[in-house]
Amino acid sequence: MPTQKEFFDSALPRPEGLRWLYVDFNSYFASVEQQLQPRLRGRPVIVVPVDTDYTSAIAASYEAKAFGVRTGTPVHEAKRMCPGLVCVLAQHDQYVDFHQRILRELDNHIPVTAVCSIDEMACRLLGRETEPARAQEIARGIKAGLAKNVGAHVRCSIGFASNRYLAKVATDMQKPDGMVTLFPEDLPGRLLDLKLRDLPGIGYNMEKRLNIAGIWDVATLFNYAPRHLRAVWGSIWGEKMWYYLRGYDIPEVETTRSSIGHSHVLAPELRPPEEAFQVARRLTMKCAARLRRMGYSAGVLTLSIRLEEGPHLGLEAHCQSAQDSFTFLRMLDDMWRGLMHELKGRRGIRIKKVSVTLLKLGEAGVHQTDLFDRLTAETIAVREKCEKISAAVDKLNKRFGRDTVLHGMTPQQGKGFSGTKIAFTRIPDVDEFLE
Repeated sequence: MPTQKEFFDSALPRPEGLRWLYVDFNSYFASVEQQLQPRLRGRPVIVVPVDTDYTSAIAASYEAKAFGVRTGTPVHEAKRMCPGLVCVLAQHDQYVDFHQRILRELDNHIPVTAVCSIDEMACRLLGRETEPARAQEIARGIKAGLAKNVGAHVRCSIGFASNRYLAKVATDMQKPDGMVTLFPEDLPGRLLDLKLRDLPGIGYNMEKRLNIAGIWDVATLFNYAPRHLRAVWGSIWGEKMWYYLRGYDIPEVETTRSSIGHSHVLAPELRPPEEAFQVARRLTMKCAARLRRMGYSAGVLTLSIRLEEGPHLGLEAHCQSAQDSFTFLRMLDDMWRGLMHELKGRRGIRIKKVSVTLLKLGEAGVHQTDLFDRLTAETIAVREKCEKISAAVDKLNKRFGRDTVLHGMTPQQGKGFSGTKIAFTRIPDVDEFLE
């Protein structure tokens, strides 16, 4: 497979046939809840992060969508729009568990090339799999296997195309439980009825930029030259769109992990600085535990807070590459004091969001020495002791449950904000729910 640069520099082969199968699960969180709780089946359901009318839906069942309720709809508004709506608290550990079961089932039919999100997977078609009849046979087998081994209410739409991007587009063209094929010879005809926002990579802000450039529909977008689309996007993504929409199979860019972080939007009772500090400590411990589990060390810790009334504030601190919780908690203590000093004199400080991130990741045990900051034998011995204690705490929490042992705080202090959540860009490992 050529790199992206080699692809763009080479003579482009004409797109042909089917190369990708894409699986997109329908209303995933809500569907899992309906699978787990028979009382919810056939009823309008939204999944919420907390039990209050002053939050928003993070998922909606198709029965709720029929009333216009969508992800992001405020709960109080959703209740007004949909009589009989059922609000269900999110169970992120269950969604990850079902995700793992889904991956095992897909592997019975075709290898998964890429896990794109908690509810989307892409599979490259090879050999006879590229034949339309065989590809659809595989898809029917996937659907039957999911119904039998994962749950009849966890349904998916499957798309086929000559590239991964269009295969994803195809999954959105027939929901729920759809199966759509986009052949190169179908282009652009099959796409012309779509709205710009139906295309992945075009959100609200990008649609406005396209409109300003005179692009109001897919037909106009399709006819723009690659260099013009690159100028509109302000990046190579615009040029890639030109190729995607014509069926070219552009190789994906390989990425490497550069950070480990967690953030938390604080409930009202956790917004005073002394309470917010405990949240920051818990997030730091969680980052450090992930760091150790993934076999990394880190040399930079960043802390960011957002005030209810006021700006974002942030600091970063550097250290010799480490992975023990003690080192990062000491750095956090110093940075927190610095931020509070910066806010000195302000009355009624309330902190809305806390974010903690570890940067400058490296392989654990491989330390890059600093010419001006050599570690003494005594410091190395203390560091090794801290690493052993941190590893022992990880084992206890994995065996007896999250927050069995915490550094400098009680499990009760961690209650309410220590649970793992699923982000759009990252799927937690099962072990993360124990950290």
